[in-house]
Amino acid sequence: MIEIQDIEREAYRSLNRILPRVEAMLKAEIKKDRLGWKQFSSRLQRNFSLLFMLYADVYSDRYDFFFHLEDLIVSIARLWLSRPQDLRELDSARESNPRWFESNQMLGAVCYVDLFADNLEGIRSRIPYFKKLGITYLHLMPLFKAPEGENDGGYAVSSYRELNPALGSMQELSLLASDFRKAGISLVLDLVFNHTSDEHLWAERAKAGDEEYMNFYRIFPSRELPDRYEQNLREIFPDEHPGAFTFFPRLFNGRGGWVWTTFHSYQWDLNYSNPAVFNRMSEEMLYLANQGVEVIRLDAVAFIWKQMGTSGENLPEAHRLIRAFNAVARITAPALLFKSEAIVHPDEAVKYIHPSECQLSYNPLLMALLWNSLATREVRLLSQALNTRFKLHPDTAWVNYVRCHDDIGWTFSDEDAVILGFNGHDHRSFLNEFYRGRFPGSFARGLPFQENPRTGDCRISGTCASLAGLEKALREEGPDEVELAIRRILLIHGIILTVGGIPLLYLGDEVATLNVYSYRDDPHKAHDSRWVHRPRTDWARHELRNDPENVEGRVYAGLQVLIQLRKEHSVFSGGALDVLENGNPHVLGFERIHQGKRVVIFANFSEQEQVITARVMEQHNCLSLQQIYGSSRVTHQKGLTLTALDLVVLQSSS
Repeated sequence: MIEIQDIEREAYRSLNRILPRVEAMLKAEIKKDRLGWKQFSSRLQRNFSLLFMLYADVYSDRYDFFFHLEDLIVSIARLWLSRPQDLRELDSARESNPRWFESNQMLGAVCYVDLFADNLEGIRSRIPYFKKLGITYLHLMPLFKAPEGENDGGYAVSSYRELNPALGSMQELSLLASDFRKAGISLVLDLVFNHTSDEHLWAERAKAGDEEYMNFYRIFPSRELPDRYEQNLREIFPDEHPGAFTFFPRLFNGRGGWVWTTFHSYQWDLNYSNPAVFNRMSEEMLYLANQGVEVIRLDAVAFIWKQMGTSGENLPEAHRLIRAFNAVARITAPALLFKSEAIVHPDEAVKYIHPSECQLSYNPLLMALLWNSLATREVRLLSQALNTRFKLHPDTAWVNYVRCHDDIGWTFSDEDAVILGFNGHDHRSFLNEFYRGRFPGSFARGLPFQENPRTGDCRISGTCASLAGLEKALREEGPDEVELAIRRILLIHGIILTVGGIPLLYLGDEVATLNVYSYRDDPHKAHDSRWVHRPRTDWARHELRNDPENVEGRVYAGLQVLIQLRKEHSVFSGGALDVLENGNPHVLGFERIHQGKRVVIFANFSEQEQVITARVMEQHNCLSLQQIYGSSRVTHQKGLTLTALDLVVLQSSS
């Protein structure tokens, strides 16, 4: 077994050989920016042993290993030397405050550029709106150049350095990022690591028979190897193409060949066993960082490593590659953070979260269990998840949300369900029926996504407001049900704003946007129910947020109170949390402690009044706390009597 000390010694021996060659190649650039080169060299020295170890773990068996390693160092050095001065200053600020994203001032939001504001100029014009809402982190959904028509919502990228012309130019994106920084907003973008579109320059060159670029993808002249791989692979979109491969007749001089396409046939999987792919993707990542992108969401990274005899998902090499990308960022763009989205078993999802891998991660389990608790009016699964699956490394954070651009999948663990005494499959079936509005007593109006007619399995689409009962209440019921729907919306947003990590709003939810069914009239969208919760922003309706008498105003004002509560109390910084057992299956209880401050939250997921006894309140030292939010009241005699769907926040006075 090779000792760490030996690896470090070999790393720096290699660096001392490579660096003079790099300096010679970049002599002119270095002469213009000697201070910048000194800064780069210092970071390279500090981080090179980790990068070397990770790169060698994956690629050391290549005869040309050192050629590719030198090529990588030259590439990242060039990109550092072209990094704007204000971003270098941001790098230094982030290095001196590495937990900046854990502040209680953080509030995220996500939107599609075209649907929210037409284009980048429209987004820039909405900066005052973002600031008024309290946004400090804005995720713009895919905006890169992509094929016309089917393009997986922009996730089939034809160029990482060009935008969809209808949205704007890369120069406009860079200027927008600068305006965001001045407004205290971090720009967040997706970077699709697993695949490109089949119209990307690399794919076009592969189609033309260029062997260098054919090796950027997994391309096979016959079915022999694809058949062997597929013995262990799951089908992602079987209706489009069975298995994980697509036949393209233009390949191999018209004889045709098979391309690995995990997702859609127009998305070609990259071949990360080729170090040139890692190097070129590092350049694309750093190019975006140099435009002012501060956080990148790593799309589909669970699939980036392929190995015969495995599922091709969540393999150790995938984690090593992400950590290698992270090491590149620490050297060349230290302000850049990674955010993972691994919609996999919770035990696998958490493996992506580490200061050396992804500092941030979406928390799909919390989203799913908030909706589960609203449907069941019970918090057992939610309490268990917060108690056992919420804790992270202190230099990382969850990104917590109630809705996103995608569907809701019921990602809880079957093992957790067994512990609590029920069958996971059957419970998912109940949740699907409930949120489609087909279960007796359901308040929801959702739609199935990717329903399997044989098994009944599906996931759920719908806006927050429609899933929380507002659509049904407004159209079929009355003011009492409208009130309950608004309380559900505020309750689950109250959880994500107080639970720890970064809360994330799906823009439109702040004004209780309902499902919009007109997507069914668009042949490009009719097959995908997720477009029901991706409507174009109705700014006339947004203006109603200023009227506290209507639904939009009530939801907006309620969220503003919760957002200000978070921003005014530093105890909501960080991510530490402890669940408080309270003897009531309908009430979630947890406490947060930060820098000597303590806050306790109780949330009633039932439409009925619920009681936390005085004895339980005393056990948790809650009777002396000051109430800073909630309509319910605490008394020394009766404890806490929670009204329907109420959230109560109690804080220590010290």
